[in-house]
Amino acid sequence: MEVLMAIGYILAVVVGFVLLIKGADLFVDGAAGIAEKLHVSSLVIGLTIVAVGTSTPEAAVSVIGGIKAVMGDTEAASVIMGNVLGSNMINILLILGLCALIARIPVAKSSRYFEIPFLIIISLLFILVGDIGNGFTWYDGLILIGLYIVFMVYNIIMAKRTAQPALLEAGAVTVVSSEQKTVRQGFGGLMDRISLRYAELKQKTWFLIVITIVGLGIVVLGAQLVVDGATYIAQDLFKIPTSIVAITVVAFGTSLPELVTSVSAARKGDMGIATGNIIGSNIANLLLIAGLGFVSSGAAGVPFDPSSLADGYMSIVAAAALLIFSFFRDNKLGKAAGITFMVLLVAYYAYRICATMGLCPMIEIPTLFN
Repeated sequence: MEVLMAIGYILAVVVGFVLLIKGADLFVDGAAGIAEKLHVSSLVIGLTIVAVGTSTPEAAVSVIGGIKAVMGDTEAASVIMGNVLGSNMINILLILGLCALIARIPVAKSSRYFEIPFLIIISLLFILVGDIGNGFTWYDGLILIGLYIVFMVYNIIMAKRTAQPALLEAGAVTVVSSEQKTVRQGFGGLMDRISLRYAELKQKTWFLIVITIVGLGIVVLGAQLVVDGATYIAQDLFKIPTSIVAITVVAFGTSLPELVTSVSAARKGDMGIATGNIIGSNIANLLLIAGLGFVSSGAAGVPFDPSSLADGYMSIVAAAALLIFSFFRDNKLGKAAGITFMVLLVAYYAYRICATMGLCPMIEIPTLFN
């Protein structure tokens, strides 16, 4: 019976990841299409729909974790911290690392002098706030969400004032091509016809509304499966801390939309999308995504696990490495950056897992206020 239950929860995590990815894809397609129908500028679409849309899986996982915290499930609540910090590490070290290995990626001046430094600052503040109160309250969540709104408003105002090119999302926002595509035979032909029909329906407002709602519902369902499955795997199956599962399995799964989008953009030569999407998603994770999770936790709050200090500082190291490499060789991330990012990620994960299993000493990171 226990074996069947274990298999069931593992399958739940796998199915949850699939639902997160497909749900986020539908949600972004629908929301971006509605924005275009309302004649909202592509700048606003890029800064809001794309950054938040590709972070929808993280948001769903955080909200579900917060709700479970209200019901007294502290293990599920701890998934919020690992999910946010782990996703931020993976976004930079794995996703941008892979993109930099594929092609040289330019880093915009605004990212070098404002967005990346801002990411480092809020990452440090995030750790300090959690350390001071031994956790996060619902009003901490409101403050984080407020900061995100201010950040977005500032970016939109500055972008319009300086007339910078709009951020475009090649992977998440699907543009219908006017060119006729050749329909294959057999199963491939069926998939081609479905794809063409989907593209035609996306021109209709009612269909965009439907896929936005359905996509969001699928994401929520996928998040529920991932949180439940990850909690069971951590507590009952492998007897390892939930924080490890959160920064590895859950963080990687919820970062898949960013991975697919950025790697696809790099392969197509749309280099600006890779850095813009990742930096924007990381800021959204810390302020909006974590904020929603903390607000959802209500009076219970979300505890700040001491292990989160190491994860938090590592996410700062990742952002600092990105900032340093962004000033190298024409302000582009090259193979040296990609290799460095990948080595940092593998080394840190190896340390965290080994330390948790008792194979190497755990480095004690002193708290600043406790």
